[in-house]
Amino acid sequence: MTLASRLSTAANTGQIDGPREQHRVISSNLALIQVQAAVVGLLAAVAALLLGAASGQELDAVEAEVLCASSVITAFLAACALGMLMVCIVIGARKLGVNPDNIATPIAASLGDLITLSILAFVSSFFHKHRDSRYLTPLVCIGFTALIPLCILIAKQNPPVVKILKFGWFPIVLAMLVSSFGGLILNKTISKQQFRGMAVFAPIICGVGGNLVAIQTSRISTYLHLWSTPGVLPLWMKKRWPNPRSTFCSSEINSMSARVLLFLVVPGHLIFFSIIYLVEGQSVPNDKTFVGLYLLAGLVQVTILLYLAEATVRLTWNQALDPDDHCIPYLTGLGDLLGTGLLALCFLAHWLLRSETVLDGTSEPASGPS
Repeated sequence: MTLASRLSTAANTGQIDGPREQHRVISSNLALIQVQAAVVGLLAAVAALLLGAASGQELDAVEAEVLCASSVITAFLAACALGMLMVCIVIGARKLGVNPDNIATPIAASLGDLITLSILAFVSSFFHKHRDSRYLTPLVCIGFTALIPLCILIAKQNPPVVKILKFGWFPIVLAMLVSSFGGLILNKTISKQQFRGMAVFAPIICGVGGNLVAIQTSRISTYLHLWSTPGVLPLWMKKRWPNPRSTFCSSEINSMSARVLLFLVVPGHLIFFSIIYLVEGQSVPNDKTFVGLYLLAGLVQVTILLYLAEATVRLTWNQALDPDDHCIPYLTGLGDLLGTGLLALCFLAHWLLRSETVLDGTSEPASGPS
């Protein structure tokens, strides 16, 4: 997603219009995300193991090797596939005169989950099947790790990318840790009867929130790159700190964008809810109370994220940091945590309301404890 936002900004500011400059920017950025993918993939596996141990799960050495190898290779392959796709989308949008901020980043957010989970399922199944081969997972990890120095050499062609390579790790690692806590919430609730069906809705609410806040962040970042220089906020931004009214109700272009994105939440979730109901049927809650709570959770999540997008972009830009690299990881990681937490509250509130109704003798529950 940071790659998509960086390339969108580069396209909108004319940095990839020339063939030579285009090759340099694209190759260095693709090499950068391969390095980030390999490192963060390993850290994600370690974080999962530590969170599992903290929640009382036994730590098996062979399973740990399988998890680490699967995570590193999945991150590497997914970054390669999605990176090439983002390059094609941004260049195509530029040639067609379409703003890539509105296309590339949300596609990266939505396809990122699908492609990564698909590759992870295939790779982990392969390694789990061959877990008795003691040298397979270490050799594969070493092979992929050996590619990192080559990627670093390619990334160093571009000075802005070198800066990210040196100082851009903290936002991505912190975002991964924040997202992991969302996964921990899901892991703790998914097996309980009152949260039945939550696993189906979690990717939807997290994906919608991440998509919308990534679009807004990328658009504000492009706006600042066009009209200002890092470390200097435009006059109208400097005059007043963003508040809910200025974020959603002013005549500024970023406020108009925030309103449009916020208006997309309810119809978008209703469409996804209808698809889930058609596929899953009675295995998910479908009464009016749950639908209302679910839509409220989605609105609260996106409202908070869009406001934080305005605030964090200003803060990072004021510190001469690129919002494309520093804001999107924070906000999408927070979106995962907020989405999962609010969804858990939604299911819990629905179960409590239904239990009270049953105790009053007004209706019978369709399933679950009373």
